[in-house]
Formats: sequence, structure tokens, C-alpha cells
Amino acid sequence: MTKGGMESVEVFTTEGKGRGLKSQKEFLPGDVIFAEPAYAAVVFDSLTHVICHTCFKRQERLHRCGQCKFAYYCDRTCQRAAWLNHKNECSAIKRHGKAPTENIRLAARILWKMEREGSGLSEGCLVSIEELQNHVDSFGEEEKKELRADVESFLEFWPPQCQQFGMQLISHIFGVISCNGFTLSDQRGLQAVGVGIFPNLCQANHDCWPNCTVVFNNGNHEAVRSMFHTQMRIELRALNKISPGDELTVSYVDFLSLSEERRKQLKKQYYFDCTCEHCKKQLKDDLMLAVKAGESKPSADTVKEVIQLSKDTLEKINKARMEGQYHEVVKLCRDCLKKQEPVLGDTNIYLLRILSIASEVLSYLQMFEEAADYAKRMVDGYLKIYHPNNAQLGMAVMRAGVTHWHAGLIEAGHGLICKAYAILLITHGPSHPITKDLEVMRVQTEMELRMFQQNEFMYYKMREAALKNQKIQVMPEPSNENAPSLFHKKE
Repeated sequence: MTKGGMESVEVFTTEGKGRGLKSQKEFLPGDVIFAEPAYAAVVFDSLTHVICHTCFKRQERLHRCGQCKFAYYCDRTCQRAAWLNHKNECSAIKRHGKAPTENIRLAARILWKMEREGSGLSEGCLVSIEELQNHVDSFGEEEKKELRADVESFLEFWPPQCQQFGMQLISHIFGVISCNGFTLSDQRGLQAVGVGIFPNLCQANHDCWPNCTVVFNNGNHEAVRSMFHTQMRIELRALNKISPGDELTVSYVDFLSLSEERRKQLKKQYYFDCTCEHCKKQLKDDLMLAVKAGESKPSADTVKEVIQLSKDTLEKINKARMEGQYHEVVKLCRDCLKKQEPVLGDTNIYLLRILSIASEVLSYLQMFEEAADYAKRMVDGYLKIYHPNNAQLGMAVMRAGVTHWHAGLIEAGHGLICKAYAILLITHGPSHPITKDLEVMRVQTEMELRMFQQNEFMYYKMREAALKNQKIQVMPEPSNENAPSLFHKKE
């Protein structure tokens, strides 16, 4: 294979959009178009002691580097795999007295790799680090100030015995990190834990309704024989059938926002105007702004009032969540839903946002029946809005399925888990930890459903006993973070 598995794609230049990626062959939904290891990657500052610095998995007990006392690893296998990239960092941290911030650490790792391998194309890369976009010219005053501070901190950290790079290249690297830093998540895909640079992935342009998705795979270092170990990598996977010559696109933002909001976000964070079909024609905006139809259709003023109330409630909810006041969150959601339900349509994004929060927090509080009702309504709305093979949709359907299972609604729970499994087989693939977990749940709920259909009374008796030793986990504490976005950007 040439270019480390990159022979099925080519870089091309388009007017107005710069470089892009084009398919060289046909792909079907779920096919891996290419896998790419990180050029360089680091764990976020706040998680350096709970996440492995090699595979980015969250583990209970980690081994600490005896030299710098900063880096942590799953085991000796991960520690050995990290040494090439950690060696310079380790001595620099000891010399500096402490570890610098994630941006400085990532820039240093990139430049140490360039020092080792020279500039120009690395093995398996379609473009060099120097060729990546940095958008420094588009930076506002605040961003320029942050850039200057980062460069200053970097120069203090960079060891004098290492190759000295010019200011222009150092600034370029920080610009690249700002625009192209890819979010790395833990093995469950639920929390953003680090940031990495993947030069080939950076060539894929944005589309709000893309034909590809990107999934982070933490790899596997647990196999007894090292020949079966797999590297941490991203995978670009096909969502639709793709023909030779088609441009390969990914979405940089979640689709569950109005086209105008997505365009604003893309302009602010990525410095371009989105011209995709869905933005140009404002497709699905009508669903996201839907109001109750029928004879008692609400007035424009009533709709405006309820949307404003929804926005105010979401702010109050965020504050209450930050303080861990989950019962207050539930009360805010219930009050808001009472006002929304006679006015907003089933696919209105303000209604869906409240339903999503309510179902998540009620599940955490183990009020499963009410949570399941909200989760079902949320999923029904999502299915009309999202691309049928959207990863966020798959995760939401999975959570709704687990909530229904906890509520004792085995038929609906099993149906939702099967639907989620079908989506995640395409977006994540069969070997991803999330898909494997889901397969276990699917088998378990299928077995329970058979039992339920044979003898309902006995099923509930056995379920009661089994819950004391349950396999399907109680919901995690609600997070204040959104699902990890594709690229790591400051809001």
C-alpha cells in the first residue's frame, strides 16, 4: 500500500475552498476510507493524571513516568510505545521544572518530530506540516495576543541544545494547532480528553450534510503478542455510497443548529463561509423551527415569547448543572416543557434541547419512566432532522435504549438498542469499544425480550433479582460538556 493506506484518495484544489480530498474508488456505508495515526498528540492539562498519554484511554490505575513524574501510561507496553515521542519532552520538563500547557506541549512534539525526520512529507502524509493552513492572518486581536503568549512560553520551554526554529515557523505551528487540532476522546467516546494533529484529515473540507464521518480509535495494546497491537488512529468512514471522483467531506460542527447559527460558528472558528446545499437552501430549518400545526396554531408573538423563555431556561439550567443542582434542573425542564408543548412542534430544536437534558438528568437521578418518555420524544425528533447515519444520532438512540431498559420497557428498549447498533456499525465499526458494548446490550435485551414474551410475570421477578447484579450500567453523572466536536476549538 502506498502512502500508508492513502492510495484510495487524492488531494485536489477547488476554487474558493482551497485543497480538498477526492475518492479514487467506490466506497459503501461503513467502509474505512483511510486510517491515520497522529502526527503528534497530547492529553488535556486537566486530565494528564487520569488518561494514558499513549492510547488516550481513561484507566483507574496508571503508571507514572519515573523521570519527569508528569506522563502517565496504562502499562509498560504503552510506556515503551511512547518513549520516542516522550524522550525529549521528558528531559525538557525536568529542565523546565514543570510541564507547560497542552498547546506548548503539542507544538514541541511537532517540532521534535520535524527535528527527527526533517521537514517535508512524512511517511503516509499527503501534505507536510508546513503546507497546512494556519489562518494567522485572520486572527482577531485576542487571538493574536494568545498566539504571542504561546510563542513566548514555548521559547522558555524549548531546550537550547535542540534545533532552533525561526519565529515564523513556530507561529505557523501554533496557527495550525488552533485551526486543525483534532479532538481526541476516551475509549467510550463520551469525553474529549486530548488534541492531536492529523495532516491528511485536515485536507477534508466541511459539509453540514457530509458523506464521511471521523471516529477516533484508541487502538489496542492489550493483546499478549505485540504483533496484534494496533495504533491509536483516526478513521475516515463512509456514511453513504461514494463514487470515484466524489469529494470526501466531514462536518466540523453538530448539525442540530439552524443554518444561520452553523454558518456563524464556522466563520468564527474556522474562518470560512459555508456554501453547502443545506446552508444555501436552509434545508431542515423549517423542522428545527416547527410550531404546533392545526386549528389552534399559535401567534408569531407567542412563538417568539416561548423561544425566548427556552433560551433563558437553558442558561439557568447550565448554571444549575455546574452547581450539581440536578433536582433544580428537572424542575426547570418540566416548567419549560409545559410552556413549550402547546406552542412548539415536535422537531423544534428548543424543545429537543430541553427533552435531551431532562432525559439525561432524570436517568442519572434514576427516575427512568419519565426519562424514557422524554428520550423517546427526543429520538423521534432527531430521526427527522439528522442524517440517518449520524454518530451523534446513534449515541442519542443508544442512551434512549438504555433508559428504556432501566424503565422496564424491554420491547422499546431492545428496538432502540438495535437501531443504535445499526447506526454505530457504520459510524464506528464493529471493533470500536462503544459498538462492542452495544452488541453485549443487544444480545442481553434480546434474551430478556424472549423471556418477557414467554412469561411476563416471571420476567419481572427475575429482572428484580438481576438488577442487584446488573450488567447495563446506571447512567453516568450528567456532563456539562457537549459531545466532543470534530476539531478542538476555543468557543
